[in-house]
Amino acid sequence: MPLRLAIAIKSQAADNNIKGHAVAVKSDIEIAQAATLKPIQDIAENLGIPDDALIPYGHDKAKISASYLKELDGEEDGKLILVTAVSPTPAGEGKTTTTVGLGDAMNLIGKNAIMCLREPSLGPCFGMKGGAAGGGYAQVVPMTDINLHFTGDFHAIGAANNLLAALIDNHMHWENTLNIDPRRVTWRRVVDMNDRALRTVTSGLGGFHNGVVREAGFDITVASEIMAIFCLATDLKDLEKRLGNIVLGYTRENEPVTVRELNAHGAMTALLRDALQPNLVQTMENNPALMHGGPFANIAHGCNSVMATKAGLKMADYVITEAGFGADLGAEKFLNIKCRKAGLSPDAVVLVATIKALKMQGGVAKSDLAAENVAALKDGCKNLERHMRNLAKFGVPVTVAINRYTADTDEEVETVRAFCESFGVRAINCTHWADGGKGTTELAEHVVELCDSGAAQFRTLYGDDMSLWEKTATIAREIYGADDIIADKKVREQFAKYEREGYGKYPICMAKTQYSFSTDPNLLGAPSGHHVPIREIRLAAGAEFVVVVCGAIMTMPGLPRVPAANAIRVNDMGKIEGLF
Repeated sequence: MPLRLAIAIKSQAADNNIKGHAVAVKSDIEIAQAATLKPIQDIAENLGIPDDALIPYGHDKAKISASYLKELDGEEDGKLILVTAVSPTPAGEGKTTTTVGLGDAMNLIGKNAIMCLREPSLGPCFGMKGGAAGGGYAQVVPMTDINLHFTGDFHAIGAANNLLAALIDNHMHWENTLNIDPRRVTWRRVVDMNDRALRTVTSGLGGFHNGVVREAGFDITVASEIMAIFCLATDLKDLEKRLGNIVLGYTRENEPVTVRELNAHGAMTALLRDALQPNLVQTMENNPALMHGGPFANIAHGCNSVMATKAGLKMADYVITEAGFGADLGAEKFLNIKCRKAGLSPDAVVLVATIKALKMQGGVAKSDLAAENVAALKDGCKNLERHMRNLAKFGVPVTVAINRYTADTDEEVETVRAFCESFGVRAINCTHWADGGKGTTELAEHVVELCDSGAAQFRTLYGDDMSLWEKTATIAREIYGADDIIADKKVREQFAKYEREGYGKYPICMAKTQYSFSTDPNLLGAPSGHHVPIREIRLAAGAEFVVVVCGAIMTMPGLPRVPAANAIRVNDMGKIEGLF
């Protein structure tokens, strides 16, 4: 069957005179703050959610009660659409913006659609990326609340993670009846901030009363196994079971020690009880969106919560969700981990790109992206092709959304159209950044057509019974275009150890740079024939996958030379400025 693709051409606000709005003088935050929001009860009513099932957080956001979610079990599921992207570049791709624009457009053409998104992390908000609530006239709101503390879910996840860390150190400080070896504690603390100085620390200094001295460290909250469990749990009971299954370290005899043995899972569940209920917000066009959970796809599995996705499928005919970073990371994990674990079967995939990003993949410097360069664009389309071919391996119809900047020329657009036509592509002009849902209706109609065609024959890339090593090698070969994976003897022995301990049927969660199919972030395009070096592997027994850390990727990011935080402030009117 030929690869089926559709192109949506998006308009971005980085350039002047975009159709429909004088957006050149308005930032995302200014546009969001000017939005007219409906009471969250009105948004819920349109979904059939009664007032007593809502737990309001102010007037414009709420949680949906766990008891109401159980009442939905008998409802028929809607269609599931995944939004992913080409390999990210500083030029931007716009997955969330496209997800929101597509959701608004589907509602505009009369379809009952809901968006299921990840919550933003404070790390990138104050680091390089800025906010993660969409952009222009395709945003979820209230934008500042969502990008900052929101409903406190990440704080609860961090608290549960660090409660476990404190209980581990406390247990070793006293009798240590579980015989935990301080040298073999694998559990790390977390903070939802980019702080490279905390990657490796020594804890317990200052004398006997300060606990056991040991080498420790921090990850960013979104990389925590608690976040993964939070996003994969199906209900409170499943959450508690998964928390109890976490392997926190090993004894002096190198035997695993679980959270259940430490009797910490009950208190951790108590901290996460309220957070586990999905959050309901709205788009600027007053359409519903569920935002819940937020792991990064370069160091975690990169998907929103199973509970939110399943709830959306019960409440709407079409659910549009996203997965982080490029399709080689977020989509691969959505399809191989989340769908496998939750029994989900997507009906269509939207692959997002920009012409600027494709030119950058073709070797154009960021400073030169505004100039027409058809040759570089053609070369950069190799990255797009690799992602399209990869997604085809999962048996789901694919569409490609190219977000158009006004600097993109007609010839460049036609070049992409012609390229896609060689794969049986129909290009669709789409301007959701500037025009919201009405700029994406043609894409919405095509996505509905794909979903309703019954063409999807979803399959995972590898089976449960394949060895952990071969699963990892399969991802490297089939998705990254690598010849093979490589690892030293210690890492190979760890693979074998997890097999012996009964974790061999788990899927693989690759931690790898998001900027390249290889482990070299500077190797753009569609490299092949390389090797993927495995630095370490980590067991996530509660999340039920094995994390494979590749190359120099860090599970605690650092801040850039000029952090986005430097531009954020509260003005004299009490409004936040500089968040984007």
